[in-house]
Amino acid sequence: MNRARRGNYLQNLQRFGVKLGLQNVAAVLAACGDPQRRFPSIHVAGTNGKGSVCAMLASILKTDGRRVGLYTSPHLADVRERIRIGGRPLSEADFDRLLGRIRRTIDRLLAAGGLEAHPTYFEVLTILAFLHFAERKVDIAVIEVGMGGRFDATNVVFPLVSVITSISLDHTEYLGRTRAAIASEKAGIIKPGVPVVSGVEPGVAAEVIRRRARELGAPIVPVFGRDGALFAARTPAGFRFRYEFCGEPFAFRLKLQGRHQGENAAVAVAAARTLGCVEHPLDRRTILSGLEAAEWPGRLEIVGRRPLVLLDGAHNEDGARALAAHVRDFVRGPLVLVFAMLKDKAVGRAAGLLFSRPEAIVLTSIPSPRAASPEEILKIASPFRSKIRIEPDLRAAIALARRRAGPKGTVLVAGSLYLIGEVKKLPRRVFVGEK
Repeated sequence: MNRARRGNYLQNLQRFGVKLGLQNVAAVLAACGDPQRRFPSIHVAGTNGKGSVCAMLASILKTDGRRVGLYTSPHLADVRERIRIGGRPLSEADFDRLLGRIRRTIDRLLAAGGLEAHPTYFEVLTILAFLHFAERKVDIAVIEVGMGGRFDATNVVFPLVSVITSISLDHTEYLGRTRAAIASEKAGIIKPGVPVVSGVEPGVAAEVIRRRARELGAPIVPVFGRDGALFAARTPAGFRFRYEFCGEPFAFRLKLQGRHQGENAAVAVAAARTLGCVEHPLDRRTILSGLEAAEWPGRLEIVGRRPLVLLDGAHNEDGARALAAHVRDFVRGPLVLVFAMLKDKAVGRAAGLLFSRPEAIVLTSIPSPRAASPEEILKIASPFRSKIRIEPDLRAAIALARRRAGPKGTVLVAGSLYLIGEVKKLPRRVFVGEK
């Protein structure tokens, strides 16, 4: 399958939308020899932080000398970013070869009546990831849940450890409109007897997870509480963290910025320690070295100077709250926000958290049918109308923001990982100025 045909095929898969359920993905995987059974895994769900936790765990395991597969979503600039081994995306040749194999398998199953419906975009990519990891004989794979957990396509794995990072309101049209309902969906990744590491704050959601773990005889490992405490010290360069887990101290700094990344790191430490209880232990130095080496693009990522240009994929209320806290703690001088968001997200609540601090806001567009138009966002964020400009062209929006911020200011691009993905496709000179 050449690149053009691959692009057309993937684009056509988008029309199948979101379909929660395991029958189709299980049927295609079975026809491919059940590759998900041929490597051990860690399965990570949660509303926020799961991508960062996956990146940290993959870095820790790589530091331990293992051949590590990493499956995450969404991608930023290239779909192959979702499927990595040792930090490297799979090659175009491997992607096209495996996609062709999956397409032929799907066509055969559809013709024989072996599928209820055509698999979705996410299901096809999940199958492709599992085939790649099995072919390359990874030592372990870190698998990020796409949405929810119980009926997510990734939930065909039987992991060594399950992880639930956090619970907040997101994807409510699919997962339910309360934290308890969403927690029940996320808790669907818990397997009988498999330890589950929970970074969920005490409350109704944590109790839902605890109850499900008890029903399945799955040992539960709370990240915070009696056995775990995180301490953060703010410095001019960012935060220093100390996490105490079962009496053992872990002191570290992170490349990833923001206090919330310390919380994600605590989840990764607890997961790494738990993994060491079900297979060979990971020593403390390896865990700390892996944490400090971890990178995850699009999360408070610096892409330009004078003015400072920051990219952050915060795309729901809790993500916006964490981003607003970082801005409050570390951003000085003029701030200009370039913002776009999907219309099925909490646009009003995100705007309420992010729109007060900037001197100016530039609303721009995302090339997606799910995107809210700048005019729709302006209507929702009408109290901030006086400092809002609309510039649908992203490149022009960033240029406008850079001029408005000035060399001593900051440009923050935020509101959606899809927006960050479009930004990442732009040439570097857009962020550092024309020479």
